[in-house]
Formats: sequence, C-alpha cells, structure tokens
Amino acid sequence: QVQLVESGGGLVQPGGSLRLSCAASGSIFSIDRMGWYRQAPGKQRELVATIFSGGRTDYTDSVQGRFTISRDDAKNTVYLQMNTLKPEDTAVYYCNALIARTSLRVYYEYWGQGTQVTVSS
Repeated sequence: QVQLVESGGGLVQPGGSLRLSCAASGSIFSIDRMGWYRQAPGKQRELVATIFSGGRTDYTDSVQGRFTISRDDAKNTVYLQMNTLKPEDTAVYYCNALIARTSLRVYYEYWGQGTQVTVSS
C-alpha cells in the first residue's frame, strides 16, 4: 500500500509565503512524475506544478515565477514553495505521484488527502 501525506497548508496574508510538503510512504520501488494540483470552491481541479524524475519542471501560467516545485528522492518527498501569494491562490492543494511498487515498473497514480491554503487579510 502507498500513501501520500501532505503538510504545510494554512492561513497567510497576501504577499506571504508557504511551503507545502508531500511524503510518499509504503511499498515503493520507483517514483516518476510528482505534482501539485489545487481545487478552489466551485472550480475544477487544476494542475499547478509538475516535476519529473529527471528534474524537469512545469508550471501553470498563473504561478510561474512565484511557485517552485522540488523533490527529495531520498525521502520520497515533493515540495511546493509558494511566494507572493494572492487571494486567488486560495484552494485545497493535492499532491499527486506516479509510483511503481515493484521492479516491473508498472506505474499507478496516487493522491494525497489535500491541504487547505487560504490567502486572506
């Protein structure tokens, strides 16, 4: 069994910063793509940032230059550093990862439970 556990959400004022973490645990052989999604009330879940196993990153336009995704493969953990936060960044943030549990390298998608980020004065 594999679990993704997020932490680091909370309430922050506009212009502030937060750092989200997501640790994968359980029977893990290899992790490919890791990413962060978010879902605001009344809106569809959207992809925020992705980091691939080789280190390449990709961001949605609205967070480019403000958010940074990184990973620590030794800890099976992905991070999202969020700077210059805006009220429109308010959402539940979900961690996502493609994980293979054996050397057969069959990858399955896993999700975290979500962590609330609220940007408000």
